[in-house]
Amino acid sequence: MTKEGRTADMAVAEGRATLQDVAERARVSTATVSRVLNGNYPVAAETRKRVEKAVRALGYVANAHARALAGVTSRTVGVVVSEIVDPFFSLIVHGIQREAAAAGRICLIGSTLGEEHRELEIIELLYEQRAEAVILVGGALLDERHQSKLAGRAKAMAAAGSKLVLCGRPPLAAPAPSAAVHYDNEHGALNATDHLMGLGHRRILYLGGWPGISTQRDRVAGYRLAHERRGLKVDPELVVEGEFSRRFGYERTARALADALDFTAILAANDATAAGALQALRDGGRRVPDDVSVVGYDDVPVAAETVPALTTVHIPLQEMGRAAVRLAVGPQDTGRKGDWSDDGPSQGSLVLGTHLVLRGSTAPAPVG
Repeated sequence: MTKEGRTADMAVAEGRATLQDVAERARVSTATVSRVLNGNYPVAAETRKRVEKAVRALGYVANAHARALAGVTSRTVGVVVSEIVDPFFSLIVHGIQREAAAAGRICLIGSTLGEEHRELEIIELLYEQRAEAVILVGGALLDERHQSKLAGRAKAMAAAGSKLVLCGRPPLAAPAPSAAVHYDNEHGALNATDHLMGLGHRRILYLGGWPGISTQRDRVAGYRLAHERRGLKVDPELVVEGEFSRRFGYERTARALADALDFTAILAANDATAAGALQALRDGGRRVPDDVSVVGYDDVPVAAETVPALTTVHIPLQEMGRAAVRLAVGPQDTGRKGDWSDDGPSQGSLVLGTHLVLRGSTAPAPVG
């Protein structure tokens, strides 16, 4: 790596890039950088490109300079999600928007479209719109370099009077300044697996979920822990990771049936995957729950609409979104402080519980 590259990484990691750093990297004056950032004076296209490239490389937040001059932030909350059409995310965002409106804020929403490495880019773009806080929704990408850059962004935001709030993922490692509201993912999967084992199931197929994100890591950990507590080994063939989608649930369940894989129950990584599994079992001539029991995760609306209705792990998705706004802007700004006295600090971590919702898709394991 070049010296210039190392400097850029250090600036991002430490959250300390200055206007002078940008000017030196772009080989222009600080006045020119200010003109590009403020957009109030004509600048040659090539010069503008150099400045913008330097801003991105150094992790310098463009509006940090403007904020320092103005001394204020806008009453907006930025929201970063993976897929807005996914009911998991849309329910959280609904809670965010309702609470933000109650606090007199509006939301600016950006989607990574499933490309989690774009999180940093969207956080920066939302922050450049002078967002008072940015709420990052969904599981964390398990990549040290990405997490280091995210910590650097959190430091830069805090230094400029803004805040990064994590929603649905664990907090950043200290000393990065961030608040987090998440749920007990591992315990939810542990309870779901233990429920199936209590019904006599021992060959439980874990199905779906992207490897490399915190959500999947914790759900698989809960599945494994349930086996460990009963003195059972996990058959590697029964852990089939891949996607959080109905299509994946259908295709991999159909394949398991075609391969004559031995299982009497399925724990799906989410409800969409479970819905696909239900369809594949039905098409394959298997009865649910007589032949195979199925459990989902999330408890989104589709879980109550499948045939049979889906036993699933309930996550308080809308409440998680509301709590994220309270962490972002503070209960004192919403006019309802009395309702929130026990909801946790404006920094640190707030963990919400999960519980199993029993419906018609689970039954005792078949005999013989």
